[in-house]
Amino acid sequence: MAAAATLRWVLQMHRDVPRAARFYAEGLDFSVNVCTLRWAELQSGPLKLALMHTNDRSRPLSFLSTNLASQRVYSSMLSFTVPDINSTVTKLLSLGAELDGPIKHEITGKVAAVRCIDGHMLGLYEPA
Repeated sequence: MAAAATLRWVLQMHRDVPRAARFYAEGLDFSVNVCTLRWAELQSGPLKLALMHTNDRSRPLSFLSTNLASQRVYSSMLSFTVPDINSTVTKLLSLGAELDGPIKHEITGKVAAVRCIDGHMLGLYEPA
């Protein structure tokens, strides 16, 4: 029987790779294994996140200045379990993220959605 495929990394496209690497390193405590102007590899436990440079100018530099819902801009969503959702959201906002709706208090814990500096959606979960 053949071995199952294993996930190597998740890739996101960013216009400023070093800035995006800093966002994940400082905002979510990722380790930066490699970082150049065009490529970065970050790690959180067994998860590897790769960031690659793009020259895509179809999206505005600042997603804060546009209405994403009206443009139907979608991307992958990364979901993270965090120990303190309020401090994590505060840290991410200071690094350029935008909160996408309020922090919700569910029976199982708190949840929030933020968009990172290039508009990728990040889900945050703090268990109850």
